[in-house]
Amino acid sequence: MAAPEIDWFGHAIRRVSAIMLVLSLAGTLGAFAWRGWQWGTGFALGAVISWLNFRWLKLLTDALGGGRRPLRGSAVVLAFRYLLLGGGAYVILRFTSISLPGVLTGLFVAAAAVVGEILLELIYGRT
Repeated sequence: MAAPEIDWFGHAIRRVSAIMLVLSLAGTLGAFAWRGWQWGTGFALGAVISWLNFRWLKLLTDALGGGRRPLRGSAVVLAFRYLLLGGGAYVILRFTSISLPGVLTGLFVAAAAVVGEILLELIYGRT
């Protein structure tokens, strides 16, 4: 009898998403408590942008690795996200009192979640 195939990639993506949610909530609450509403709002905004970037990259890798043709506007969407990030930073600096360092800190949520997933795999991957 063959062993059932396990969707390792799907499990990892779900864990990274869960870690991102926990880091986003904890970071936002911590920033609110430590630096006030400007930093808390900035961190939350950066975490949302980080999550959107993670989702867009996942959609792109699904399209490339899944055997289906990538969407027609994939390159445009990839370029657009950097324009969106730059435009958002300009609006934050120019027209609001939201903390730009708070936003930039929130942008690291996806990277921190991936590092957390790597550590979980290193610790519990053998079991």
